[in-house]
Amino acid sequence: MRRSRRPGAERVRTEGRRWAGRVRGLVLLAVVGVLVAGAPAGAAAVLAPGAAAGPAEPVAAADVGAGAGSAPAALTSPRWAWPVLPPRVVGAFAAPPTPYAAGHRGIDLVTTPEHPVTAPADATVRFAGVVVDRPVLTLDHGGGVLSSYEPLATELVAGQPVARGAPIGRLASGGHCAASCLHVGVRVDAAYVSPLLFFDTVPPSVLLPLGDG
Repeated sequence: MRRSRRPGAERVRTEGRRWAGRVRGLVLLAVVGVLVAGAPAGAAAVLAPGAAAGPAEPVAAADVGAGAGSAPAALTSPRWAWPVLPPRVVGAFAAPPTPYAAGHRGIDLVTTPEHPVTAPADATVRFAGVVVDRPVLTLDHGGGVLSSYEPLATELVAGQPVARGAPIGRLASGGHCAASCLHVGVRVDAAYVSPLLFFDTVPPSVLLPLGDG
């Protein structure tokens, strides 16, 4: 004998499915909210210069150039020009796991002793002097973006403006680059980021020989 479905039981099952769908939707919204709240709002702008995540005005950031929904002004400007030509990367950026851990906080561009170096973009000299064992020049591009070059002999002084493509010094000696490469570092709100995010195109890396044999 075939049993007939009770209307009350069918309503319960229907309501149960409806509430299950609502709960799943609420859980999904909660997960998305946690992910959005936990992620640095300006990180996307730093990873993709030129595409601001919000208003272009600079704001303070707590991570790798992260801001409260906007990108540093320098990131919305045209890509930077290379400070030495032709650009050949011989040392890649390696972000340290913690702010004070070991890492390679920039890139190394192969060049020759006393090779002229030019400004990648309009800026103001933030620092020019010797750090430990090598001469360093730091440029302020605005919006919390700084670029540094070492070892670089320069006659520029702090506060002096420089234009894109203008000479800023010549390759010197000291540091891990000695006189064979130029180390270029970029900081966004005091946090180091890959300089390749800012430059015009990514040049091919150069593999150097390990030695004889």
